[in-house]
Amino acid sequence: MEEKKKKLKLDFTIFENNGRNDFVQIIKNNKDKTTKAFDFFMDGIKNEATDSKETRRILIHYIAKQKISKEEELHLKTRVYDILKKLGIGVPFMLIPGATLLIPFILKAAEKKGIDLYPTNFKSNKKES
Repeated sequence: MEEKKKKLKLDFTIFENNGRNDFVQIIKNNKDKTTKAFDFFMDGIKNEATDSKETRRILIHYIAKQKISKEEELHLKTRVYDILKKLGIGVPFMLIPGATLLIPFILKAAEKKGIDLYPTNFKSNKKES
């Protein structure tokens, strides 16, 4: 059985009151696209939280027993790679004012060059689509 999602009524009055009617209109015109992107982002955040708990469990097990399985080792390696990807993208942009606007362009350029900068939990599964 497919679970139906509740329709979320968004309140944009804070933006409208601050004179950001153009922003509100863009969001309303692209409601489906915005909702889909937000859901994808929230799923990625939930997966990150789950993976962080699993990583913590594996590390505690490793500290206590000095042994982990191949699957657990692969999970840890993936998490370390993801952390390094986030640091590689995030640190320069936190140091250079206004550079956060370049993130989408850099991600696209890296993708064209065959460099994967997306963390594992924020990749769309091509098989599901």
